[in-house]
Amino acid sequence: MSIIKGKIKPALATWPMGLCHPEKWSLEKICQVAKQMGMEAVEVVSPEDFPTLKSHGLTCALTTSHWFIKGPNNRVHWPECETALLKSIDAAAEYGFTNVITFWGFEDTTAEGGSRVTLEEGKKNLIEFYKKLASYAEKKKVMILLEALNTRDPADWKGHPGYQGANVDDCMEVIKAVNSPGLRLLLDIYHVQIMNGDLIRRIQEYKDYIGYVQAAGVPGRNELDADQEINFPAVLKALAENGYRGFLGLEFIPAKDPMDSLAKTMEWFNA
Repeated sequence: MSIIKGKIKPALATWPMGLCHPEKWSLEKICQVAKQMGMEAVEVVSPEDFPTLKSHGLTCALTTSHWFIKGPNNRVHWPECETALLKSIDAAAEYGFTNVITFWGFEDTTAEGGSRVTLEEGKKNLIEFYKKLASYAEKKKVMILLEALNTRDPADWKGHPGYQGANVDDCMEVIKAVNSPGLRLLLDIYHVQIMNGDLIRRIQEYKDYIGYVQAAGVPGRNELDADQEINFPAVLKALAENGYRGFLGLEFIPAKDPMDSLAKTMEWFNA
């Protein structure tokens, strides 16, 4: 009996090939490749691009909302974050999609018209903010997904120095305090491996709170292969054995031929 096949499904991320790779694939090209590879979904898509996905018979595995710099950890940014989240929640619900991303925010946003907040202030603000938004998302049958981002890698698209929600345990503290199915953890194994490690035990501990998963190789955010430190097949197996049934966003930036890398990655999902 297959351990992974039919339980965890890959979703092709838009930004690695659309923004970071020299080939700069369009959304149309990304959708075509996803279908060619046998994928059912594309992730990190804004609501205005939902019609393109629908035209290809694809699901949006993860909808964008506000940006990661100005987050609800700072009350100054609440109106902007709330507007973006409500828009994405409503759009996702209308199209029958279920996942909307959210971010903790930076500790210091003085350069963005904000201020500096302590970690404990940030947690308190997040809990208050998400209790309202998670309740709304739950009624719409949508999940808001809070992501921990690593602060160690200074390279663009690989790390986010200044992000206050870098420790996945802090994110879990907020999620548990909100205590709503409308707010869950986005477990990005790339970021969590860099900041916290202990991936399989964390999957076991967080299994009731994991709403979505993303992956890339460590270090470098490249292919999920033998050249990186994460044992990806073992992580997939742990996710399946601990009850995760959903999409997994492939967020690696190909350092090799992208079509070949994607084809090889797809093999893990048929184990």
